[in-house]
Amino acid sequence: MTSIPSSNDIQLAHARILPHIHNTPVLTSQFINDLSGAHLFFKCENFQKTGSFKMRGASNAIFSLKPEQRLNGFATHSSGNHAQAVAYACKTAGVSAYIVMPQNAPKVKIDAVKNYGGEIVFCEPNETARQTACTKIIQETNALFIPPFDDLAIITGQATCAKELIESHEGLDYLLTPVGGGGLAAGTALSVKYFSPKTKVILGEPEIVNDTYLSLKAGKIIPVSQTHTMADGLKTTVGKLNFEIIQNHVKEVITVSEEEISRAMRLIWERMKIIVEPSCAVPFAALLGHKSLFKNKRVGIILTGGNVDLGNLPFG
Repeated sequence: MTSIPSSNDIQLAHARILPHIHNTPVLTSQFINDLSGAHLFFKCENFQKTGSFKMRGASNAIFSLKPEQRLNGFATHSSGNHAQAVAYACKTAGVSAYIVMPQNAPKVKIDAVKNYGGEIVFCEPNETARQTACTKIIQETNALFIPPFDDLAIITGQATCAKELIESHEGLDYLLTPVGGGGLAAGTALSVKYFSPKTKVILGEPEIVNDTYLSLKAGKIIPVSQTHTMADGLKTTVGKLNFEIIQNHVKEVITVSEEEISRAMRLIWERMKIIVEPSCAVPFAALLGHKSLFKNKRVGIILTGGNVDLGNLPFG
């Protein structure tokens, strides 16, 4: 087992990134509470800088380094939210950001990366193409690589989200997040372990991209085999470091259909009057599909982001 971030590591990361992030609000809805039969507390990272929780990990990775270590800038590959976060954090640090994005990335996310000053290189929409393009940029620029999720600094930064939720709303029975690469899921599991050990962590995952669910069943990582889900932020195979933490500290993974994701997303839009992207509706969909498990419980749900392509909504 890799040495995992400590509670002190998470506290130091939180202090480090506070000047660069928002402590996002926690919202509730009586209608949704009545509908679900539970007491829900939505941690709204859709209101975070760059529109997602990814700003936490990117800021921690960049600002944990000394200024002289940042001079050549940073490179990464991402379909969107991590790309935006790295570009924005690099802009704040005054250094270059080199971002590899798949050609089919949502236009809203491509435009945001450009607006934050990131230099984009497009590639074929597969992991090998991403890594190859990123390696070439690093060789040419000597930029430092910031992994999207499978990295201790990223995991520690993402853990600050659950830490804030736990500090503002004590006594949660469950805390739910989506899982893709697993940085937020692993970070959330660690914050719960240290700061709210009686809380159980449950992850939501699309049925179509259920690698974490299958991996936990198999006891080893089962790579993603298909990616045709509207939850574009969750298409990546869970990372090795993240999987080790999830194995040890997550209660279970609940999978949901595309129809359930769309319904949950629409409900949040209509009843809470906030914009969320499909990926972030996944844990809420998981809760709605298993109401008996959460009946009368206090449940925290991390709404991971709001960078949705308004021209391509899953509902009319």
